[in-house]
Amino acid sequence: MPIYQTAHYQVMPEGVPAVTEAIAAFVAYVAANEPGTLMYAAWQQQDDPTRFVHLFTFADEAAHEAHGASAAVRAFEAVYRPVLAAGPVVFTDYRLIAANQR
Repeated sequence: MPIYQTAHYQVMPEGVPAVTEAIAAFVAYVAANEPGTLMYAAWQQQDDPTRFVHLFTFADEAAHEAHGASAAVRAFEAVYRPVLAAGPVVFTDYRLIAANQR
C-alpha cells in the first residue's frame, strides 16, 4: 500500500540558498536512485521563502525505509539541520482520498 507523507520546516534566511541548492541535488538523487519513491516534490512558500514543504509518495514501507536509510538523506539533513529556525522537521502521514494525476 502506498505511503503519502509531507515534511514541513523553516530555515533561517541565511540558510535559504544552501537549502534550495541541496534540495535540487537531493530530489535529483531520489529520481535517479529510488524507484520505490513514486513521487517527491519540494515546495518553497512564496510569501515566506524560509518555509518549505516536501511531498512524498512511497510505493510501500520498504521504499519508505530505503529512502530514510540512504546516505543522500543524511547529506541533505547535514545542510538543513544547522539552519532550522522553528523547531524540527514535522513529518505527517496521509491517506489518499482522491487525485487527479497525469
